Amino acid sequence: MIDDLYSAKVLRLAAEMPRAGRLSAPDATSEKVSKLCGSRVVIDVKVEDGHVADFAQDVKACALGQAAASVLGANVMGASLAELESARDAFRSMLKTGGPPPEGRFGDLALLAPVKDYPARHTSTLLAFEAAAEAMRSAVERRT
Repeated sequence: MIDDLYSAKVLRLAAEMPRAGRLSAPDATSEKVSKLCGSRVVIDVKVEDGHVADFAQDVKACALGQAAASVLGANVMGASLAELESARDAFRSMLKTGGPPPEGRFGDLALLAPVKDYPARHTSTLLAFEAAAEAMRSAVERRT
């Protein structure tokens, strides 16, 4: 069962962190921390015309949190607030209630479906998407 969590694909995603680092002048930043394990994600975004124009992430998390952040970083450019919130909500539902994985650009999150059987890992796995949606909402609200 634990092998399902840490498959070769999940470990490869965790090792490849697209858009790692910080932006020098983001429109918004969000930090999320898992109180249970101490995982931490900081997301910086720049927004143009309601879409992600630049993005960076500083991720200090377990392999599952890193894998989710990897999917986010590889696919976030050009995403709208609605897309990020929809992906976050579908991802949360997939983990918490066994719902279907997110569709579209964040469909690779389906690889993390086995995490649903490990509730203690849900928070750290969701951190990047929680922070990205929050940062994007903040940036969009500041621009309107």
